[in-house]
Amino acid sequence: MSRIYTISFASVYPLYVAKAEKKGRTKEEVDQVIEWLTGFDDSELGRHLAQRTTFEEFFADAHLNPNASLITGVVCGVRVQEIEDPLMQKIRYLDKLVDELARGKAMEKILRAA
Repeated sequence: MSRIYTISFASVYPLYVAKAEKKGRTKEEVDQVIEWLTGFDDSELGRHLAQRTTFEEFFADAHLNPNASLITGVVCGVRVQEIEDPLMQKIRYLDKLVDELARGKAMEKILRAA
């Protein structure tokens, strides 16, 4: 089991926000991306942050967006669509979405809108 599974989502969340804000994006956009992927609303996301749930608990409670499988590309040298461990793939999906946000990609494309 990877160590990331037991790390609290709340400890990594500020890093996602900082990465996006450094490139001119907003915390609200980070939240929108997270909520699109997980199916959480603002209050559910806030609850996970307040309770400091682990990544494992965070994604166990999530209802992954049906279009998440459209997320492709490389994160940390690994193609996200080829990751076999379901939890690691979900974590890397989130990493990829935040990367796309920080690179200035249009929100419609990040959220895999038709």
